[in-house]
Amino acid sequence: MASSTRIFGKCCRALMAAAKTTSAATATGTVTKARGRQNGILKPQPVSPALANFLGTNEASRTDAVKKVWEYIKTHNLQNPANKREIHCDNKLKTIFDGKDKVGFLEIARLLTQHFQKTA
Repeated sequence: MASSTRIFGKCCRALMAAAKTTSAATATGTVTKARGRQNGILKPQPVSPALANFLGTNEASRTDAVKKVWEYIKTHNLQNPANKREIHCDNKLKTIFDGKDKVGFLEIARLLTQHFQKTA
């Protein structure tokens, strides 16, 4: 530190001070999230009756809904063994996936968005 101060002079101190304030701002940002504010995909929202029947609750966050769908897929062994990216839908999944027989794993989140109602 002392040798870099001699070489760079005052500009090094300014850079070091800027880095400290940036890390302090980041630390306070994590505290705000830890208080319990849930925004975006973590915020519980009202869901459609079909998804509410599947999840067993009238409100869910998008991440929780996707997690519970994946848990259901894994426990009922609905992934295609030859192509793990493909999910075979049973009757319960067809109710939330527009009656499709097969769904790609990247489609799951997109198909679930229609079940979340917009809130103001």
